[in-house]
Amino acid sequence: MAAQAMTMLNIGRPGWDPHVALHNAALMAQQRVRRRSMRTPECPFVKHIDNSRLVKAPDPVREREMRVFSVVATILLGLVLVYGVQHFYAIESGYGVESSKQQLEQLREENRQLKLAEAQLTQPGRIDALAREMGFAEPTPEQFVHPAANPESGAPVVAQVNMQSNPMQAGAAQ
Repeated sequence: MAAQAMTMLNIGRPGWDPHVALHNAALMAQQRVRRRSMRTPECPFVKHIDNSRLVKAPDPVREREMRVFSVVATILLGLVLVYGVQHFYAIESGYGVESSKQQLEQLREENRQLKLAEAQLTQPGRIDALAREMGFAEPTPEQFVHPAANPESGAPVVAQVNMQSNPMQAGAAQ
């Protein structure tokens, strides 16, 4: 750019030949190219500085600031960790609730299916038909046992609670 600026200045002067200005511009361009290809030599200088005698003076204000900063940073980090753990458990319990809801729906559907199957299997008409196929006959009135009736001495007895035979319940009743 400097070469172009000089060229423009040189062309405008009276007495300068335009060929001289172009020649000067070409020389300037060559100088820029030469500068890019050649680097400045670097010479490392070694300085031996002895800092062993220097002692850092304690700064109580800076130490207090660092302690306060450390305590505040620790508290903030602890709060962030507590929040993160609570958030993680909340998400995990949400998934647990959803899986429990799905399991409950499955169990309800299974219970409904089982009740339907029980209702079909305990139909009196179906039981009567199966009994007739197996050769069973209808029960006679003597074969029925009524729990409220007094049993005869030789007839089968339905289980019942006798308050006089159990001393613990007899004492509690009094």
